[in-house]
Amino acid sequence: MKKIKIFDTTLRDGEQAAGVNLNLKEKILIAKQLEAMGVDIIEAGFPIASNGDFESVREIAKVIKKSTVAGLARARKEDIDRAYEALKYAKKPRIHTFIATSDIHMKYKLKMSKEEVLNQAYEMVKYAKSYFDDIEFSAEDAYRSDPDFLCEIYAKVIEAGATTLNIPDTVGYALPEDFGRFIKYIIDNTKGIENVDVSVHCHNDLGLAVANSLAAIRAGATQVECTVNGIGERAGNAAMEELVMTLKLKKDVLSVETNIDTTHIHRISTLVSSLTGMNIQANKAIVGANAFAHESGIHQDGVLKEKSTYEIISPEDIGLKKELNLVLGKHSGKHAFENSLKEMGIELESEELLEAFKKFKDLADKKKHVTTRDVEAIVNNKTYFKEVYKLKSFQLNSGNNMTCTGMIELIKGEEIIKEVAIGEGSIDALFKAIERVTNLKVELKDYSIKSVTGGKDALGEVTVRLAYENNNTTGKAIDEDIIQASINAYLNAINKMLDNIKN
Repeated sequence: MKKIKIFDTTLRDGEQAAGVNLNLKEKILIAKQLEAMGVDIIEAGFPIASNGDFESVREIAKVIKKSTVAGLARARKEDIDRAYEALKYAKKPRIHTFIATSDIHMKYKLKMSKEEVLNQAYEMVKYAKSYFDDIEFSAEDAYRSDPDFLCEIYAKVIEAGATTLNIPDTVGYALPEDFGRFIKYIIDNTKGIENVDVSVHCHNDLGLAVANSLAAIRAGATQVECTVNGIGERAGNAAMEELVMTLKLKKDVLSVETNIDTTHIHRISTLVSSLTGMNIQANKAIVGANAFAHESGIHQDGVLKEKSTYEIISPEDIGLKKELNLVLGKHSGKHAFENSLKEMGIELESEELLEAFKKFKDLADKKKHVTTRDVEAIVNNKTYFKEVYKLKSFQLNSGNNMTCTGMIELIKGEEIIKEVAIGEGSIDALFKAIERVTNLKVELKDYSIKSVTGGKDALGEVTVRLAYENNNTTGKAIDEDIIQASINAYLNAINKMLDNIKN
């Protein structure tokens, strides 16, 4: 079978999704999970974009040993130099350089002729090749480009040393049949293309990114670029979990396979959702809460008799374990808790295990039954930034016919700071009191609540997105008390923002 390489760009294109701002520790955690599941290439960032991006690519390059680590660079010497500096520690480095090739981009954005674009692509791939052997070249907005010009520029960069050619549908404009024909035309008419990998990078503006990627594979593509949960610019990218599960399920039809261990899908999906603050819609294919739920009586009857009547994928295939009723209390041992985590496919470092176990015991004191989803929420809710402000206490005075007043006490180092504020509601009053303590004028862009499980004692998960000086930061927290979860989510966003500013 033909091997399809999985190129994951969650840490580069995925992080460009509105409101997503991952710090270094969070990026490294995601990168390690991607490597563990068998991703072939991890695009770690765009080194010249910022010092933060440069540091992320550099540090990921140091810790990742099995996967190739890629850094994005425009077809410019300064970009390529910066990418080299970040990637030089990688065991398997790749420079991914690009230039726009569509008439609209060349005329209005680049203000360059076709000949100038062709020459620059050739020279910059050749320049990148002087640093590393593995060079990927992308023709930005390829699908809206003249196909014959593409064949010419691709042949030229192969001559310069490119080892992978990327053919993006940058604005998600293609239909699957048309995109398949387009890829086949490029493959059939580009000199030397049989010696390199052909990649596609499809955006989801029309909801067709996965379908277009599959059409490209059928036409001869050997690499697909995607993100966890399909996150990314605008409507996002091709969803990695949908692609790899389709390729696994249809491998005999497509005669292809990947290196992905699909039992890691649930773990990476929930991790990315938690760290980015981007909740997964319930009806999302493969990883949504309803993906394996059956409401209809006819469906329930069929599944009880034989799963394959209505389930084409087993929950275990993506690492979704059978619900464990974790009836452990404050006197239960860490060893039993650790075994339960392993059954769920979660492995933690000793320090992280102790922290998760403490949170578990606190929750077990409050809830009669602690579920698998509760434990996942505890593990994923770990903070990867310095907590400048911590909650000590809060009080509320509210009602439907009175002005809401909130009092907050926060700990900052050795200092305890107390403030009171009034608001349009309980949450508004408390958030305004926090603003007074921190003296930060932030804008609340988004606030959402969801339950982790069902029942009156369900954990509530709160996500907030704050804007401060044109930077967006997401905070998340869980608690049985939804007011306390809201406060901690708000504080997490502020602490993360301060940590990012400092670094």
